Amino acid sequence: MNVSSKTEGDALIVSVHETRIDASVAIQFKDRMREETDDVSGRVILDLSEVDFIDSSGLGAIVAAMKQLGGSHPLELAGLNENVDKVFRLTRMDTVFRIHNSLTDAIAI
Repeated sequence: MNVSSKTEGDALIVSVHETRIDASVAIQFKDRMREETDDVSGRVILDLSEVDFIDSSGLGAIVAAMKQLGGSHPLELAGLNENVDKVFRLTRMDTVFRIHNSLTDAIAI
C-alpha cells in the first residue's frame, strides 16, 4: 500500500497512491494510516484523488482510520472521483465525513 504524508498548516495530508482500496489491501491501508497519523496534532485530510475504486472493505478501512483518530482529530476526505464519491453517497458515509472537492479546497479551510 503506497501512502505518503506531509504537513500543510494545521493539517496532515495523507495521500493514497493506489487506484484501488479493496479487500486485498484494506488491512495494509489501516496499518499505514495508523503509522502516518500516530503523532497527529490537528486535522487529517485523506487525499483520494488517485483512487478509482473502493469496495466495502476499503470503506470499512477508512471508517476504522477515522475511529482510530478519535473525535479530537477529524478525518476529512478530498479529491473523490465519481466512482468513489458514489460509494460514499450510496452508503450515506457522506454524512459522516467532511468531503472536499479537491485537496486545494480542503487546505484552504
